Amino acid sequence: MPPVTLYLDEHIQVSLAEALRSRGIDILTTQEAHNTGLEDFRQLAFATENNRVLLSYNKRHFAKIHYQWMNSHRAHAGMILSDQLPIGIVLRRLMRLYFSLNSEEMTSRLEYLSNWK
Repeated sequence: MPPVTLYLDEHIQVSLAEALRSRGIDILTTQEAHNTGLEDFRQLAFATENNRVLLSYNKRHFAKIHYQWMNSHRAHAGMILSDQLPIGIVLRRLMRLYFSLNSEEMTSRLEYLSNWK
């Protein structure tokens, strides 16, 4: 199964993006995609169109969008939500998730990074 590819929303630190890339993880940032300022549901739509799991610190809004999509039987590529924590903690938890779940398993799945301690 193919590994997870990530789409980082605009509030994710550049240093986290660089740390993920240095570990060989395929990522795309909102800034690189020229999507800064897009509404949250459009960010998720972009991630889904590009088969990328969305990573965000905006837990409340994206969790709501996830459940709206599920209620309307609309699939997405996956979503990882986290509190804004020190980069080392986020990176360690992301790496656990990355090596545990593939892109197929992440389809329409909502994961809270706090569960990957």
